[in-house]
Amino acid sequence: MIALTASMVFLSTETETEALLLETNLIKQLKPRFNVVMRDDKSFPYILVTGDHPAPQITKHRGARTRKGDYYGPFASVWAVNRTLNALERAFLLRSCTDSFYENRTRPCLLYQIKRCSGPCTGEISHEDYAELVKEARGFLSGKSRAVRDMMAAEMAKASEALEFERAARLRDRVAALSAIQGQQGINPRNTEEADVFAIIEQGGQFCIEVFFFRTYQNWGNRAYYPKADRSLSNSEVLEAFLAQFYDGRPPARLVLLSEPIENRALLEEAFQQTFGSRVEIAAPQRGEKRDLVEAALHNAKQTLGQKLAETASQEKLLAAVAEAFGLDCKLRRVEVYDNSHIMGQNAVGAMVVAGAGGFMKMHYRTFNIRGEDLTPGDDFGMMREVLRRRFSRLAKEAPASAAAPQGRAAARSMAQGDAVASDDQDVLDVEDLAPDSADGITPASGTYAGITGPVTSMKERRIAEGPPPPVAAPAAPSEDSEAFPQRPDLILIDGGLGQFNATREILAELGVTDVAVAAIAKGRDRDAGREMFFVEGREPFRLPPRDPALYFVQRLRDEAHRFAIGTHRARRKKDFTKSPLDEIAGIGPARKRALLSAFGTAKALSRAALADLEKVPGINAGTAKLVYDFFHERNG
Repeated sequence: MIALTASMVFLSTETETEALLLETNLIKQLKPRFNVVMRDDKSFPYILVTGDHPAPQITKHRGARTRKGDYYGPFASVWAVNRTLNALERAFLLRSCTDSFYENRTRPCLLYQIKRCSGPCTGEISHEDYAELVKEARGFLSGKSRAVRDMMAAEMAKASEALEFERAARLRDRVAALSAIQGQQGINPRNTEEADVFAIIEQGGQFCIEVFFFRTYQNWGNRAYYPKADRSLSNSEVLEAFLAQFYDGRPPARLVLLSEPIENRALLEEAFQQTFGSRVEIAAPQRGEKRDLVEAALHNAKQTLGQKLAETASQEKLLAAVAEAFGLDCKLRRVEVYDNSHIMGQNAVGAMVVAGAGGFMKMHYRTFNIRGEDLTPGDDFGMMREVLRRRFSRLAKEAPASAAAPQGRAAARSMAQGDAVASDDQDVLDVEDLAPDSADGITPASGTYAGITGPVTSMKERRIAEGPPPPVAAPAAPSEDSEAFPQRPDLILIDGGLGQFNATREILAELGVTDVAVAAIAKGRDRDAGREMFFVEGREPFRLPPRDPALYFVQRLRDEAHRFAIGTHRARRKKDFTKSPLDEIAGIGPARKRALLSAFGTAKALSRAALADLEKVPGINAGTAKLVYDFFHERNG
């Protein structure tokens, strides 16, 4: 490690807590080789009960908490949120529709008919009674689940005694829905209302940390992480570093349970309290129910890591089989698969999926909005050229950029102030829900860090001391971490025939890329799976044996690229379908747009409205009305 050090920079902070926050910030930005780096930084989904509408909506939420309301979570997966929301709708009959859908209803929707909504949109329930349902739901999600269920059971018994059997039946169904929420959870603590449980295990130099979330005496799911860490570090050291990065913008539970005691427990507790404004207890229990929760997490960690190692070994064999089938001498560490999707050139997108020894590397997926003005509609070859030109032009720029990174005092000042990492011009889509993600999986140093919005600037004094590094006998040149996932592909796989293959070779030759192998896969006659034709440089087109594992693996890669491309295309097409002409008018935001559409029904009717009619719309002043009127009449000519 010392031999690889070119220079050292020292930053003095006022307290150990500030030093801990700054250290975590730098690790997340720079991803140094010898530090523990949390690889999966995807945000968790929450349940949101909105607070900006007379009839609050219950929905799932991921990302920044910009909307007014109460957030409950985190949940380990969208599946867990959807399952819980389904039961909550049956238990509390809260609406899940959007505000615009709510405001335009003239009769109850299907959810009311199947008893998953109380119908506040059309007055099927009074505002007072609906507010009571919202209060009960918030109480249940806040940890008063037993009290809410007991209250419902008491009301059910009272209704039955009063011979109000229909009301008693409705309450019975709601109690059953609440019981279903708690019965589906698996591990349910009796005495631990709220806790995050972390269990770590190491095998073969690979670390696995299993995280369980317990809220309102219920298990809200779990997720496994595989942090990148030096093998010389102990489980306790890895777990401590992981905790500091995990609670980046995520408020921790009141109780954090660990499978290993950590050295700086008190320092982390102080940092969390300073950041989030509430006391957090960190403990490594040795007995009792809390230890049982930790043991359950440890058991899951062992199972998950064993499966991960087995899958990695299998994946490496498949990559080696593909290299052999294509006649490649290099070891395949990163395979990039490209595909395009469009309808006669409209909403054209290119997609790149990435695979390696760890399977599909979804955080490296990229999409490209194809915007070439000289492209003929439906020109697949031209689209592929644009996608590859943008991808490899950027890759070529990143190499010298990293070499020219600021050094010494400038670098330290930039890191301390939290300068943002340069963003990618490619559209990055999350694979599960096609939602925007951060470019290249890099978390900027600025922004929300460990719950603090903006860079870490609370230090009263910053002293940066630097000097030339001491001479070493044989300084080694910095080398790429052999275990790090490479940014440059070893193989490009194109979903297409000879034309796509030649287009790819041309653009790579134009960019001077000569060290990347290229292959193309063309669908067989009648598009039958198993009859694909392969194109590889220096060989005649060939087929693989029908039962060859390499064939199945390449088909999976091709199908994943196709799925990702068409999913992105559909999302873009859907967005265009829902686009309104009002979106093009400066000064017309969501509220005014909603008011205008509510008054006139459609954009077509709005375009025919007289200026006097526009001025009568609530919330639209004379200036805005004139702006809308002029826009439509100039447009219609």
